[in-house]
Amino acid sequence: MKTAEQQDTAIHEIKKRSMTGEVLSRLVRNKGAVIGFIIILIVVVACVLAPVIAPYHYDDQDISRKFLEPCADFIMGTDNLGRDIFSRLLYGGRISLQVGFIATGISALFGITLGAISGYYGGKIDNVIMRVLDIFMAIPNLLLAIAISASLGTGIASAMIAVGVSSIPQFARIVRGPILSVKGQEYIEAATAIDASDMRIIFRHLLPNVLSPIIVQITLGVANSIIAAASLSFLGLGVQPPQPEWGAMLSASRVYIVDHSYMVTFPGLAIALLVISLNLFGDGLRDAMDPRLKD
Repeated sequence: MKTAEQQDTAIHEIKKRSMTGEVLSRLVRNKGAVIGFIIILIVVVACVLAPVIAPYHYDDQDISRKFLEPCADFIMGTDNLGRDIFSRLLYGGRISLQVGFIATGISALFGITLGAISGYYGGKIDNVIMRVLDIFMAIPNLLLAIAISASLGTGIASAMIAVGVSSIPQFARIVRGPILSVKGQEYIEAATAIDASDMRIIFRHLLPNVLSPIIVQITLGVANSIIAAASLSFLGLGVQPPQPEWGAMLSASRVYIVDHSYMVTFPGLAIALLVISLNLFGDGLRDAMDPRLKD
């Protein structure tokens, strides 16, 4: 015979699997989200397998083959140093994805923590945290990222930190709102009555119930981080040569845009395709996880 607690746990697991199945079912029915996910998967796999797929090393130079138009041997052509653009695009994608995911992880970690603490405690703590974040939000994200990157110096690590820090306020606000509405529920009062610690209530009871907007924001945040990182590299504050990165490739090729437009076309298309795909998937995920949009 199962105890009452075991029965409640079993019922909870069944409900959880049912909700997950419903979300996946609605997500699969969204054609835009499915197309976006497939493109993201292809891009990620291609970039991860760059050493296997790329026909040349990203810094393999040969001046005798510079400015070659796209052809059978170089499907995206070569740049001013005779380097294969397709190979550099694959290797550059690894850096763009790395910066995008890690920067989003930084902003999510600190933003979720600050938003949860602010929403749970309220009062003076809430006012102090949110007023400080308001100061950051008053500065455009890219401008703030440029200022942080300029103070830290150029490089991948600086770009990750700059982009991550500039996006913290968005995560904090997204978490704070739902927690303010959830913390008055009966199960939170019950947890408080049995002397559960504040950290246990926040991370065990509150955050799991506001997970949907967090997941959606992370998906959309990766797209924003990739654009911000590409912008920093374009301005010379991100990844430095000879390492390839899509924004840096655009920056290096802009002087040849008139005579050799393919040099900027392919990196630009790569950024646009990945960002649009991430936004399509994020929008589909938001619709699938919103209980108000049930069929």
